[in-house]
Amino acid sequence: TVNTLPSSLMFTLRRWWDRHRLQAILLGLSLGAALFLRQTDGAILYELYRVLGLPFQPNQKEAVLQNAQIEELQQRLTEMESQNQQLRELLGTVKNEKKQVAIAPLVGRSADHWWQHILLGKGSSAGVKTGDYVMASGGLVGRIVNVTPHTSRVLLLSDPSSRVGVTVSRSRFMGYIRGQAANRAVMEFFDKVPDVRQGDVITTSSLSHLYPAGLPVGRVESVNMNKSPAPEATIELTAPVSFLEWGMIYPHTKPLGAEAEPNQTPDQ
Repeated sequence: TVNTLPSSLMFTLRRWWDRHRLQAILLGLSLGAALFLRQTDGAILYELYRVLGLPFQPNQKEAVLQNAQIEELQQRLTEMESQNQQLRELLGTVKNEKKQVAIAPLVGRSADHWWQHILLGKGSSAGVKTGDYVMASGGLVGRIVNVTPHTSRVLLLSDPSSRVGVTVSRSRFMGYIRGQAANRAVMEFFDKVPDVRQGDVITTSSLSHLYPAGLPVGRVESVNMNKSPAPEATIELTAPVSFLEWGMIYPHTKPLGAEAEPNQTPDQ
């Protein structure tokens, strides 16, 4: 015989199902969903959230472009502030000068001759002549050696072929410097026992035939008193030659054909 549930129990179960059918279905679905989410680590919820949120999110490409434009504007603003500061320094220096000065931007520089020559964006049409000298906010840069109507080539103090008569401002001992590339030069003294020490200021001397006396050149970085035939000093040039962007061109005041004093090395 087959055992069957009593009719009273079946009737009770049917009544319970009729009363709680909806709750039972919802409970079953909740338990099934919870088990599914646990097995998938909730990935479907993340995806659903992403899809529903798309209409309220900005376009990613547009956001990237906007950020790039903002960054570019910030960089341009920083560059303009830097250039304005340099121009203010240059103009402040020019106001204190009685000579006619031409302010020119740097428009050319060779990677192979970085410390030898630069090209400024003013030439003979602006009154610039060969032999004029160039200053920056830190000191002497060099002199004009070639001119076109709209450009001027400058021989830098750091060029190894450059020679400039200089003096130690503190002790007035004289010599000349020759370029040593980078922002360095070597000073050779006329005296065998000069009074010079680290930190001394070096300026152009009255023996210089290409520059007026008293122009700032650099500072003594080190001294070699044992150098033969005369002591030498390494000079750190104070003009910002490595990142120069503007130059002040001053008219040459001494004749280029001036003779050097006996037993002295002329600048060139």
